[in-house]
Amino acid sequence: MKIHSIIAPKNHAVTTEKHRSIHSGGDRRAYGIRLFIAMILVLLALLAACLQQVRAGSATVITRFGRPDRILLSPGINWRLPLPFEEPIDVDLRIRSTSSGLQDVGTRDGLRIIVQAWAIWKVKPDSEHVLKFIRAVQNQPDEAARQIRTFIGSALETTTSNYTLAELVNTDASRIQLSQMEQQLRNQLQNPLMNSYGIELVQVGIERLTLPDVTLNATVDRMRAEREAIATARTAEGKRQAADIHSTADKNARIIEADATVKAAGITAEAQQAAAEIYGKAYASNPKLYSLLRSLDTLKSIVNKQTQMVLRTDAAPFQALERGPENPKEDK
Repeated sequence: MKIHSIIAPKNHAVTTEKHRSIHSGGDRRAYGIRLFIAMILVLLALLAACLQQVRAGSATVITRFGRPDRILLSPGINWRLPLPFEEPIDVDLRIRSTSSGLQDVGTRDGLRIIVQAWAIWKVKPDSEHVLKFIRAVQNQPDEAARQIRTFIGSALETTTSNYTLAELVNTDASRIQLSQMEQQLRNQLQNPLMNSYGIELVQVGIERLTLPDVTLNATVDRMRAEREAIATARTAEGKRQAADIHSTADKNARIIEADATVKAAGITAEAQQAAAEIYGKAYASNPKLYSLLRSLDTLKSIVNKQTQMVLRTDAAPFQALERGPENPKEDK
């Protein structure tokens, strides 16, 4: 019994030592796994920090210690050093628009008008102009829009002074030159914005054009005078055309009348000739009958239903009424 009691504690100590050795080996393996996972995570984080995505419609400027180093323009994934060595700055290249607001400007003929213009713009997508945009407005689109509005205001004052009010506001569409004014406004704005800010001006237009009360009254008076002048000119033209028509009609009428007179004279002459021939034949065949018929024709021409005459019946040509036709045989 004594020997057994001594051997039992020794076996128990050996077993405990084995368990401790097993647990120690498992802890070292778990620590190694955790360390490996941590290193992988660190590597992934460093890898992610070195990747730079360039989105469509934008450019990315990579600065090294605060100074621009390179510009990425093509969409996709690119490499860069992690912070604080290199830092990305995204520049929006999409199209934007801005409006100048209402502005009181003067025309060439000394009248005032109120004009509002709009502009469509974007940062030109190349390295030189992207850098200009960042340096000029610190990559602030709102500040760029404010600068554009300032340029538009100055350009409107200069451009509008080259046109009269009638060339901007008119009932005759052929006289309006707003498109020429917009083109001149764009030409005046394009180079300064490109050279100073790297901004490409896509399009410029007149959004609104109104007239102050004084200018409106002057415009109405001018338009009334123009309408009256046009009405007077058209009235004069109408009278001239009417006179030409009357003159042509009178001329044609005289020609037709002359032709008719000539034709009538010819017909009358032919009729008289034919009548003379008939009279000659009648007179030759029976002179007394001819004289009687001629007397009756004369009476017919001078006597009608309302004629009252008191004449001798034995006087020519009325003796025919009393005597009647003579018998040719008696004469023989």
